[in-house]
Amino acid sequence: MYAIVEIAGQQFKVEKDQTIFVHRLQDEVGSSIEFDRVLMIENDGKIDLGAPAIDGAKVKAKVEEHLKGDKVIVFKKKRRKGYKKKNGHRQYLTKLSIEAISN
Repeated sequence: MYAIVEIAGQQFKVEKDQTIFVHRLQDEVGSSIEFDRVLMIENDGKIDLGAPAIDGAKVKAKVEEHLKGDKVIVFKKKRRKGYKKKNGHRQYLTKLSIEAISN
């Protein structure tokens, strides 16, 4: 059984006992969250599609930790002009553990 759920403006395919990383959420570590914007649920070959979301469907998750992602280097250069710019970025993330998917 899996579901496609919208979390913080992005869509994720989730299963029970799965760990996912999403953009930073405001919830505290150890708290439980319910996402009601479930777009699709697959259960033993039976697919339920929402238009756009399924009424009454929920995905329950637990906030494991807040962390920063890997560093991404942004390097810009214009050849023969002496222009070089190097910049780095680390995204703030939240680690979620999926506990349950319900219709």
